[in-house]
Amino acid sequence: MSAHETHPPLHLDSFEAPRTPAAVAALSLATQYHSPAILNHVVRSWLWAEAFAVIEGRQDIDHELLYVSAVLHDIGLAPEFDNVFRSYEEAGGHVAVALTRGAGWDERRGTRALEVIVRHNWPSVDPAVDVEGYLLEIATGLDISGARSDALPEPFLREVLEAHPRLDLATEFGSGVVDQAARKPHTAAHRLVEGGVVRKLEQNPLG
Repeated sequence: MSAHETHPPLHLDSFEAPRTPAAVAALSLATQYHSPAILNHVVRSWLWAEAFAVIEGRQDIDHELLYVSAVLHDIGLAPEFDNVFRSYEEAGGHVAVALTRGAGWDERRGTRALEVIVRHNWPSVDPAVDVEGYLLEIATGLDISGARSDALPEPFLREVLEAHPRLDLATEFGSGVVDQAARKPHTAAHRLVEGGVVRKLEQNPLG
């Protein structure tokens, strides 16, 4: 039996966004400061992360934490939150700390959002150490470079892409990371550019 046959079929409506104050505020912030292409990317990243959790049978996931982290993971690319020195993922993580603190999260849980967002740009994340960070890392890997594109059912991929199309993601995200790498060569953006992220975006099998 294949991995796709060990669980109910995945559909877009299999996943419902949390309706907590932090989750609602995170989506509102992302909608205000991201372009449609980047907004679609962060929403797809959440959906891919949740889908990977299902097909891998992962339990004990903080779904609100995963959602907030996914929706805000690229907010540091927005000019309004761009940091003069820190990496865009670290800047975005601190935005998540501020937003979740205002929504009533304690310091420990807010720090978890920072960790998950920072770790999404790691080359890999050990799920035994940070399952939400692992899920966001592989989800963004799929959406940016097409990694593990054969791991999720094709009908589900098509359904998500139809609802949240890629638009000009390759151009917008590619130029944003190249700019970050040039201005902050000590950050993960430089590693991504050196690793061919622009080419991977252009050749992504998702389109």
